[in-house]
Amino acid sequence: MEIKSTKILGIMSGTSMDGLDLALCDFSVNDNLVTFLVIAAETIPYEPVWKERLQNVFDATAEQYFKLHSLYGEFIAQSVTNFLNRNHQSADYISSHGHTIFHRPQLGFTTQIGCGATIAAQTGISTICDFRSLDVALKGQGAPLVPIGDRDLFHQYESCLNLGGIANISFTKNNSTRAFDICIANMALNYLTETLGKAFDEGGNLAASGTCNDQLLQQLLKLNTQQQSLGREWFEQHFIPVLKAPGLSIPDQLASCVEFTAQQISAVLNEQALKSVLITGGGAYNTHLINRLRHYFKGDIEIPSDEIIQFKEAIIFAYLGYLRVNEKINTLSSVTKAGSDSIGGCMYL
Repeated sequence: MEIKSTKILGIMSGTSMDGLDLALCDFSVNDNLVTFLVIAAETIPYEPVWKERLQNVFDATAEQYFKLHSLYGEFIAQSVTNFLNRNHQSADYISSHGHTIFHRPQLGFTTQIGCGATIAAQTGISTICDFRSLDVALKGQGAPLVPIGDRDLFHQYESCLNLGGIANISFTKNNSTRAFDICIANMALNYLTETLGKAFDEGGNLAASGTCNDQLLQQLLKLNTQQQSLGREWFEQHFIPVLKAPGLSIPDQLASCVEFTAQQISAVLNEQALKSVLITGGGAYNTHLINRLRHYFKGDIEIPSDEIIQFKEAIIFAYLGYLRVNEKINTLSSVTKAGSDSIGGCMYL
């Protein structure tokens, strides 16, 4: 039996370790379509002690690992309690992704710390967690999980593009949802601006002040970025050596990287004959990059509210919890390459 309306608190902690994202969402069903309302959303910044713990857990003993698993669950529970009290709200369920430590689908396991049992016990709220393990057991990659949320919650757009460190896309064609990495995005831009003592190129102003170098652009375009999973290791091995060509200013390198990213993304959008795209992630704030995308892609580019840009993943994990509670498929084998679709998530009631 489907619950017609329910409030679920989605919680996400990403690899950037900026903090804990919380999004309290009210889900309803109207004419067989799920709609959502974000009641409150907030990022709880990590104190230095938590950043250190999360960075150093890879070298921990088994006993230290499980101690941190429980301790991080307590931290999430306290964050939830404070968040709900501040906003004078309650939640029917908590849907917590946790913080990924070991993701080794090729070895048959994936681990996200943040004990769901601890969260449920200390908040008194039924908690859903461990969303990836069933898909891995079904020989999938345990990722990506977000595309089903893109498909169901943002169906008015033909595609959803996340402009993070990596540019990745999801879209549904012929009743099949696809999702994949396109190319390096903010990872390169931030790498370059950090050499100037800045965390990022605000608005893309530095890149806009530079001139694209055609030789560097052509070298970047020769890199085989599509049809594989990109990450920091790939970036350091393949992308950085190309960037280190002498004689170019940082603004010129930034301009070249923006042009590379815009061309790669627009090529995919045009090849797939997509007419509209919703853009989220930090790159949505890079005005110069968005302008270059508009130059190459003539379809509709939608930049949503700050709330959606910043909390889309937490919203979608709330939705994955909603699907789990209603015993509906929340993991798509068409994107994870598992043996079948599945209903992932462990529930502590």
